[in-house]
Amino acid sequence: MSVRHLVNLSDLSPAELRGLIRRAIELKQSRTVHEPLKNRVLGMLFEKSSTRTRISFEAGMIQLGGAAIFLSPRDTQLGRGEPIEDSARVISRMVDCIMLRTHAHRTVEIFAEYSRVPVINGLTDRSHPCQLLADLQTYVEHRGEISGRRVAWIGDGNNMCHSWLEAAGLLDFELNVACPAGYDPEPEFLELAGGRARVLRHPAEAVQDADLVVTDVWASMGQEEEQAKRVQAFRDYQVDAELMRQARSDALFMHCLPAHRGEEVSAEVLEGPQSVVWEEAENRLHAQKALLEFLLVESSPVRQLASR
Repeated sequence: MSVRHLVNLSDLSPAELRGLIRRAIELKQSRTVHEPLKNRVLGMLFEKSSTRTRISFEAGMIQLGGAAIFLSPRDTQLGRGEPIEDSARVISRMVDCIMLRTHAHRTVEIFAEYSRVPVINGLTDRSHPCQLLADLQTYVEHRGEISGRRVAWIGDGNNMCHSWLEAAGLLDFELNVACPAGYDPEPEFLELAGGRARVLRHPAEAVQDADLVVTDVWASMGQEEEQAKRVQAFRDYQVDAELMRQARSDALFMHCLPAHRGEEVSAEVLEGPQSVVWEEAENRLHAQKALLEFLLVESSPVRQLASR
């Protein structure tokens, strides 16, 4: 079986992405034992701490019949300066799949280049494709097909925003990005949206008639020293009840978590009836299971569907 990686969401075709969403929903609804990854091992390398990423991949591998190994920088020679290429060559000879949650996007790219087995981007400073799988699954569960809908991203043009831009290009929905000047998403990812995205400066304009409103923290992990500056820059970009009223009456609210109540989102919205953040978090498990099955099982339903 040819080795497939998930470094960015755009490594998937539209058919594969739709297939993964459907498969995640199927696995979530299934009550039967399904262990296609029996005796398979996932190596999980974490430079950044995590709740949802670690639990979803580790629990997902166990539920699919396999096992997962957690490795922090203190647990490998990567933390002592071993070249990334060497680590990729060695680790990929001992496990069946590698997931990295790291700072530099280039680290995942190098691992994919030198690995014998599939490599998954569990988060980098440029993109977060695994979170988007869960987000898209959540939207489809609640509202059906996302193609042709309007999504509003409020806040930093960060890694999450980049992956939303990729999703817009793959699934053909409109994406309004509201961010302050100086915090725009990277031009490369705007191009991947294929003309479906607009960068705006006013959140109220971005959420007008939106079907989904999404945000993230103002200062991501590793940007703590910028917290005060970012609080000032984003002070008008909080998703609160007043802003949500500018969206469609049945609009959903999402946040990848952890959330800072009173900063990027009000407690009223986060805990309110339009919020689906807890299901969104749960769906990391089901989306990761669908992804692992897709990458490691040649006869997986998603591969069969996408090959037609």
